[in-house]
Amino acid sequence: MIVTVIGAGRIGGALTECARAVGREVRLVDRERGWEALDAPAGAPIVVAVRNDDLDDVVERVPASRRADLVFVQNGMIRERLAERGLADATRGLLFFAVARRGDPPVPGGPSPFHGRHAAAMVDFFVDLRLPATEVDAPTFAAIELEKLIWNSAFGVLCQAHEATVGEVVERHADELRALAGELSTIGRIALDVDLELEPLCERLQAYSRSIADYRGAVREWRWRNGWFVAQSTALGVPTPTHERLLDRARAWPQ
Repeated sequence: MIVTVIGAGRIGGALTECARAVGREVRLVDRERGWEALDAPAGAPIVVAVRNDDLDDVVERVPASRRADLVFVQNGMIRERLAERGLADATRGLLFFAVARRGDPPVPGGPSPFHGRHAAAMVDFFVDLRLPATEVDAPTFAAIELEKLIWNSAFGVLCQAHEATVGEVVERHADELRALAGELSTIGRIALDVDLELEPLCERLQAYSRSIADYRGAVREWRWRNGWFVAQSTALGVPTPTHERLLDRARAWPQ
């Protein structure tokens, strides 16, 4: 089965190079070239490896007959936007590998979870690329999705507010991290019907951060990360004072 990858940035480029290195045929689509690959018959995965803000433009360019083949691997809370586009049942993946800069090989972390129509095919693809991956059910995927969103959002604002690395946040601001994780997980539990026990959650967040202790997070992709929690806090009437105080300190509110 030939996998198509849309997006020639860090992630799309790394997947394509890994595939070619092991002899897996892959079709790469960038902003200008390769779109004819989507004229092929339906049934094979199309990995969408573009920025969240570019998703609408990409989906518009995909023939209607191939949209069920799309596999979204973005971080951040994109499920609501996918549902608005009629893609609530699209295959999703969360990538647990790092690519430091364009052209670098991926450095595997834990297994990347996939859920949906093409989950098994994506696991086979990743295994061929020597990247660990696993197929999971919908509740498991939602729990992992929320936990990763909490890590990105919590350490983004904590690192920016304290001008610290993730390792320094764990060592010096553990109480604040716990309070923030509690607020964000409460929002996620209500909005997504996902329950993450706070103490095990904090332990996992801290353990992962210690493994990449020198990384410095920042508030990025507002709409899809911290901004989602702010919007849900307002819609649900659930206060998040720690989050808002840290956003103030980090001067991270959008202008």
